Order: sequence, then structure tokens, then C-alpha cells
Amino acid sequence: MKSILRQKITLVVVLLLCFAANGYSQKIGLKTNALYWATTTPNIGAEMAVGNKWTVDLSGGYNPWEFGNNKKIKHWVAQSELRYWLCDVFEGHFFGVHAQGGEFNVSRINLPNFVFGSDSENHRYQGYFIGAGVSYGYQWILSSHWNMEANIGFGYNYMKYDKFEPCDCGDQLGSKSSNYFGPTKIGLSFIYLIK
Repeated sequence: MKSILRQKITLVVVLLLCFAANGYSQKIGLKTNALYWATTTPNIGAEMAVGNKWTVDLSGGYNPWEFGNNKKIKHWVAQSELRYWLCDVFEGHFFGVHAQGGEFNVSRINLPNFVFGSDSENHRYQGYFIGAGVSYGYQWILSSHWNMEANIGFGYNYMKYDKFEPCDCGDQLGSKSSNYFGPTKIGLSFIYLIK
């Protein structure tokens, strides 16, 4: 399943490059999500205009940190999104459809019950997820090259993971797959526009 996820991510990147090579791109935005940084996760994204009212967004984040006592939210995630803008691209309201996937190794973190259950801070969870959803957002023009964006998305994620004792060498307590419906993205991003 991991190789299928990597193939899908590669396909999205190739499609983005094809749009750029065909001259459809009039604007490109490089971005980072400040809310994602608040979870100690470095992230970067790129968004490309592919028409008067359409953009394609590709973003990713990677968290390699451990916080002591085996407390960690290690993960990587990649997400692509097709956006329709009500006015002009990179300005005002937009609606989107997104796909996402990644892997995680989470330990001793108190997460909401709907993620791993009520005892998440006493165990370690390692696995992957893949999903899709719809989103809404708004972009404000700050200057000729800078924008700010707020967005939120809801959808579905399929997760498959193993549950362990909290340390990296702890015993495996079982495997589980689950279906998650709810928020799939939230962002407050700063965008640098290349025109």
C-alpha cells in the first residue's frame, strides 16, 4: 500500500509539471501553513494557476522530532488540491477537492478520542492514512507579491496502524484499520506570488 501511495504522489507532481510545461501557468504561489508550524511541523506548498478560475495546489509536511520520554508526533503528509476561484485566482473565495496521504509514528500524545480512542497518550501508534475531501478558503492580497490564506476542509481518511506499548521497543498490542470522517485540513498560510 505504501508503494501505491508514493505512485499517486508522483503522478500528482508529474501532472503539475505538465501544466507548467504547457504554458498554462500564469501565476505560481509558494506557501507555508503557520498553523502546521504550530505543531512543530515544517511544511511547504506550491500552487499554480491552470486557467482563469482554477489552480492546483501541492503541499507537504514532515515532522521528525521527538520531545523526550518518547513523546512524538513524527509523520509526513502530502496533499494535492484542485481549486475553483469565484473571482480571480489567488484572490477571494475558493472551493476545492483534495487528496492526501502519509505515514505516522505517534506516541504519548493526548489526541481526540475519535483518532485512536480514549487512551492515546499511553500508547504508540504507527501506520499510514489516505483520504480525500472538500474545502473552502479565502485569500487576502497583502501586497503585489504577498497573500494570506485561510482554509478548512472536511472529508474521509482510511487509516491502518499498529498499536504498541509507548516506547519504540514496546510490545505490539494489535493492528487496526479505521475510517475517519471529519476535518481533514485547516490552514492559515502565507503565500509568496511569482508572477
